[in-house]
Amino acid sequence: MPFFGNMFSPKKTPPRKSASLSNLHSLDRSAREVELGLEYGSPTMNLAGQSLKFENGQWIAETGVSGGVDRREVQRLRRRNQQLEEENNLLRLKVDILLDMLSESTAESHLMEKELDELRISRKRK
Repeated sequence: MPFFGNMFSPKKTPPRKSASLSNLHSLDRSAREVELGLEYGSPTMNLAGQSLKFENGQWIAETGVSGGVDRREVQRLRRRNQQLEEENNLLRLKVDILLDMLSESTAESHLMEKELDELRISRKRK
């Protein structure tokens, strides 16, 4: 007789029952709508008085209730914002180049002044 009994050989678990006995998961969308009488539409929500609709993976303001700004205006503003960001990046690059040029010319002028001072000192000694 084993000292610990059958502690290390557990009993087999019985097989699980089917999760769903319904065959609705195998039906396509149109058959489900007919069978259940449901009309699947795009999800909508109302946030701060603005009605939004989920289409093609993005929340889009519904026309008519968009706070006075329509889609075309938003797209135009986004394009303008992109242009301004590109222009800003170009101007930053130009400023960096000008600062590099300024530091280079400043370093050259300091070297020339140093050489000039050395020449003056050596000339006075003679």
